[in-house]
Amino acid sequence: MKRAIVTVIGKDRVGIIYNVSKYLSEANINIMDISQTIQQDFFIMMMFVDLAAMTESFNEVSEKLKNLGDEMGLQIKIQREEIFNSMHRV
Repeated sequence: MKRAIVTVIGKDRVGIIYNVSKYLSEANINIMDISQTIQQDFFIMMMFVDLAAMTESFNEVSEKLKNLGDEMGLQIKIQREEIFNSMHRV
């Protein structure tokens, strides 16, 4: 299974979860787990996703999520699970 972590950070507003999950659904990326919180006025979300059936390349998905974030005033990033784990190993 190919998996990745999607992170979303920015000022809270209506439609963040909807717009991110809508794009992931259109790219046939399955959301396996999701965690989100709001601290003061900031929205923070982390999604664990399955890329096995995605219909676009990883680079296309990364670019489209970045563009979606730019449109919404958010920072949206995707990292492959193995890279995320390597970066956060203590």
